[in-house]
Amino acid sequence: MSKCDQLEEEMGLGLIIIGEILHNRVSIFPLRSRDVGGIVEAFLQSGGGMGVSGSVRSINRLTDRAVRAFIAAARQGTAETKKLSDGGGLFLTLTPAGTAVWRVKYRVAGKEKLFSAGTYPTVGLEAARQQRENLKTRLREGRDPVGSRGVERTTASVASANTFESVALAWLDKRKAGWSEVHLQQSRRDLERDVFPMLGTLPIGSITSPMIAAVVERIAARGAIETAGKSLRSMNRIFGLAKASGLCVENPAVGVREILPARKPHSQRPALLNFASLGEVLRKFEAAPISPTVRLAHRLIASTAARIGNAVAAEWPEFELESDHPSWTIPRRKMKSKDRVHDHRILLGPTIANELRAWRVIVGGRGFVFASPSGRRHITPESIEKALRVTCGFEDRHSVHGWRTSFSTLARDNGFARELVELWLDHVTDPAIISAYDHGERLAERKKLAAWWDTELMWAQRGPRVLSLLG
Repeated sequence: MSKCDQLEEEMGLGLIIIGEILHNRVSIFPLRSRDVGGIVEAFLQSGGGMGVSGSVRSINRLTDRAVRAFIAAARQGTAETKKLSDGGGLFLTLTPAGTAVWRVKYRVAGKEKLFSAGTYPTVGLEAARQQRENLKTRLREGRDPVGSRGVERTTASVASANTFESVALAWLDKRKAGWSEVHLQQSRRDLERDVFPMLGTLPIGSITSPMIAAVVERIAARGAIETAGKSLRSMNRIFGLAKASGLCVENPAVGVREILPARKPHSQRPALLNFASLGEVLRKFEAAPISPTVRLAHRLIASTAARIGNAVAAEWPEFELESDHPSWTIPRRKMKSKDRVHDHRILLGPTIANELRAWRVIVGGRGFVFASPSGRRHITPESIEKALRVTCGFEDRHSVHGWRTSFSTLARDNGFARELVELWLDHVTDPAIISAYDHGERLAERKKLAAWWDTELMWAQRGPRVLSLLG
């Protein structure tokens, strides 16, 4: 029998391990006890070691029944002691508010400390004992449990601040200067709808390629292949920012594109190029079970050949409906091309101008023209696109963006100048040309184009013209 074993047997004490940080050596010492309320304060007096309190008799001496009895007595003020010891430094006590808490008493460099192991019954007796053993392990490794917990909380806090969502929002903020407001908000909505629910709260450094693939596949599963591709491109750039900022080692979005299903070949933006077919689109949209807000937003796009993002985000102050020349002036900050000094002005035909006046009476003349009933600021582009593609059945035949192609092609075919048509679509960059079409004869040409398009769409929606022949 070793000297240590002999001493333990003679004293009836368990050995207490003291981790001493000295030349990378851990020494084991049998310590004599000083009985203080049944708890041994075992520590190394010199050398700055660490130790945990032991028991005069044993450890694990409590039962759940004894714990419950102590808590009941303590709350009634009849308990014989303020602390109930389980040995090994673990004890249960009550706060002034009456909450039962587990604590472990230990020493570092001769200084007594307390480690909070949780509240009872959330942390049961066995769980509290496991916390005590974990604490002893840390002491053997030369780590202060309370200090280690602080580091862990700090690390968790940093990870929380660097979630995918927080980095994504920072990325969007950096894009503001170069993007239109419409494009910025659309990108944010795509992330909020499809990506944040699955990845938003995760530390960005913990996200893997399979996690990203799951997001992309989920979007693609509903048939939104293009949206899946856009979301993947956004994630790729977000992880690029994270990598450059030292928040992740690699970009896990690289290579995920391979899981995107192939899209069937078709024209980039399908468009109908004759008035008879466009009339069919307008009639079906009018008869379909679609909200009045979405229906009028689509009519505005059809009547002006405006981009869908500008239409859904249109605001009442942008419209001059009482003018001799009703118009819609879109601020440059909302346009796709932001590198120009002028706002984009579109003259309105009489039909759409009258419909907007009637709509203003119904919804009021403040804020967004097409405010969303769901609590968003305004309706989404997807609501119009889905109505045309799915509800009205024009997938692969005509798209919302296709109205721009229809307008451009038919206007040119009917003798309107290319320069005038390009100005209407905001493709002209020369300020002198733009200014010329705002005055005099050139302004008259714009009015003529607006009236012609309005009239042709009106007749197209009514259907084939029937001529009565008398003879």
